[in-house]
Amino acid sequence: MGVPCGAMDQTASACCVADHVLHLDTRDLSRRQIPFDPRAWGLRLLVVDTGVKHDVGAGEYARRRAGCLEAARALGVRALRDVPYEQLPAALEQLAATAPGAVPLVRHVVTENHRVAAVAALLAAGDPRAAGPLLTAGHASLRDDFGVSCPELDLVVTTATAAGALGARMTGAGFGGSAVVLVEEAAAGAVEKAVADAFAAAGYGTPRVFTAAPAPGARRIA
Repeated sequence: MGVPCGAMDQTASACCVADHVLHLDTRDLSRRQIPFDPRAWGLRLLVVDTGVKHDVGAGEYARRRAGCLEAARALGVRALRDVPYEQLPAALEQLAATAPGAVPLVRHVVTENHRVAAVAALLAAGDPRAAGPLLTAGHASLRDDFGVSCPELDLVVTTATAAGALGARMTGAGFGGSAVVLVEEAAAGAVEKAVADAFAAAGYGTPRVFTAAPAPGARRIA
């Protein structure tokens, strides 16, 4: 909670580097570029646009933010990022007695920060395939603890992973929008078809699927 979350989008738009992912610390805006070239590893990163429009106008994110702030005060920390992962069980036990409604929010924030660090380490070590299950675990946390998913996003994740994807998760604000799917290059077509078929069977609109490639940020061209 160091800077408005919108700074993530602007920083990524301006500061990304080709064939890398940007690790941004939103407290001090420090940046680290981590190698990520799916093609070089025989992988593909798919983006699945569910066609469901984001709808956070009812104050859902404001309520979650308020819950996180309440939990941080109850735990005596500046922000939930300051709760060590190893101390999460004790923190949740404390909150169960003082702010039970914040328990799932805290569990999501602390475990998600831990997953981000783990994925960054795996990519830096040249082992992107091992990051796949962490993507899926992150989606489960966003769905079950933070409560910002929707049926269409959940269907993308469950279908893609069942069809052989290494991992998948929603991206962006949630309540609609897109999911990302990490998949072996050879399996990309089958995964895309499985998702399209699942949407048709569920009576949803046809999802738009495209490949994402880590690219440079905005720059002056003339």
